[in-house]
Amino acid sequence: MMQAIVFDIKRYAVHDGPGIRTSVFFKGCPLRCVWCHNPESYKAGIEPICRSNRLGDIEVADESQIGKVYSLDQLIFEIENDQLFFDESGGGVTFSGGEPLMQIDFLEGILKACKEREIHTALDTTAYAKRDKLDRIIDYVDLFLFDLKHMVDEDHRKHTGVSNQLILDNLVYLSEKGKRIIIRFPMIPGYNDSKSNINLMLDFLNQLPSKPEFHILPYHRTGQDKFRRFGIETTMPDIPSLLEEDTVWVQNVFKAEGYTVKVGG
Repeated sequence: MMQAIVFDIKRYAVHDGPGIRTSVFFKGCPLRCVWCHNPESYKAGIEPICRSNRLGDIEVADESQIGKVYSLDQLIFEIENDQLFFDESGGGVTFSGGEPLMQIDFLEGILKACKEREIHTALDTTAYAKRDKLDRIIDYVDLFLFDLKHMVDEDHRKHTGVSNQLILDNLVYLSEKGKRIIIRFPMIPGYNDSKSNINLMLDFLNQLPSKPEFHILPYHRTGQDKFRRFGIETTMPDIPSLLEEDTVWVQNVFKAEGYTVKVGG
């Protein structure tokens, strides 16, 4: 039986594509971004966790796990429960993570099942995957939410653990295939918000066959608590959260080149 490991399902999401959406978060990620807000997605398998909760003078151990196994039928049932909201809002389902392409067999199957039911599909991806994986799902994805973090390969390796060459090649490929793409740029002060990096990003995107939308995701510190809760050593930079006004100059740079720009997912 085809199965996937999912660590969260969020209903009524409005930041992961158009309309009201159900966002499904797959476990497993090939990147280790220092600013990651979903450290529970790192490992592909189910992880047992034990947390201590104090009830008065008594400390109680709470044993649980990160991740749950879903069959294809079980997950499509969860998604179909929200079909009314999709139809009324122009929404659909977004597959996120982690990196959904790490569970390619299941991802291909669930995307096909969604298309058979005429459910709009979005894939939130790092695009750090071989071309053959993209080819397996490209016809079943209506919208790619494409993470673009840093244009300088050395800095990309330093802050995410992997090269950006495969990612950039896949971005060109998807654009040449005429796919709808929204670039998601996590703006991290001191890491990728330099004018030189922004200009390199703009130059690269300007060479694509068509202009993708450009969404800026300002850094925020709320992910710090997840590292503590799940007992994972934090890598998040000790810097203040960004406000929307801190992103105005980047918005202006891209708007001046004719891009549709949005702050937030």
